[in-house]
Amino acid sequence: MSSDTLEKRAAADYERPANVDYNNVTYQRCQFAYDHFATPYVAGKKVLDVGCGHGYGTAEMAKRAADITGIDYSEPIVEANNLRYANAFPNLRFVQNEVPPINFPDESFDVVTSFQFIEHLEERREFIKEAHRVLRRGGVLLLSTPNVKRSLARNPFHVHEYDFDEMKSEIASAFKEFELFGLAGNEKVEEYYRKNAEWARRILKWDVFGLHKLLPASLLVKPYNFITNLMRKDLSKSVAATTQITSDDFYLRKTDLDATLDIFVVAKKI
Repeated sequence: MSSDTLEKRAAADYERPANVDYNNVTYQRCQFAYDHFATPYVAGKKVLDVGCGHGYGTAEMAKRAADITGIDYSEPIVEANNLRYANAFPNLRFVQNEVPPINFPDESFDVVTSFQFIEHLEERREFIKEAHRVLRRGGVLLLSTPNVKRSLARNPFHVHEYDFDEMKSEIASAFKEFELFGLAGNEKVEEYYRKNAEWARRILKWDVFGLHKLLPASLLVKPYNFITNLMRKDLSKSVAATTQITSDDFYLRKTDLDATLDIFVVAKKI
């Protein structure tokens, strides 16, 4: 594992969206997957949540799932999650697992969820194949990841971001039956992201040599976090709806996909 990868992982927790006022839009955008997208698929099922982070989404799905396991590469986060949620959800547990591989037997789960995770991996096709392997026949993979067409600048935490055509190709390498959707937002959401884009362009105009695309990711982590937090705090003051937006303000569509914020996948093992 490269030193650059190790340094990014050491700081990766800072990218996990915290539920604070100035970060509300990003948090609610991520929360859509748990509040709306996954709900009909996980009810009464045995579920594996890959890249669970701090586990708030896994715990949300535990309210409906028969049994759910969250996995994350960070042992301290896994330990903290088990302490936080053990009493509240007897059907929920967290396990440390470096992905890929997925350290469970073939056909162990009805549903595999992986939200805003695949973009952090070097071995992305291997992960998709592993998800297929641990699913039972008729089981589904639910996946989300940012749409690179809506990314304004390089995110140093992301190894690779997809467009819809590339995601379609990679999912098809393991699954024969799947659908792709785009995550969009209502006018309140779009107004926030218009202001977000204006803010980002003002910053990027100073990077006349495009250094943010060329420097090692580990050198960009601290400035990226500082600028991103500064931007979100400023937007929370200048865009009135920032703290009012909820996951209900987002929705999935199958048209004009390149203009959507995130790629959502439903892939079935047949």
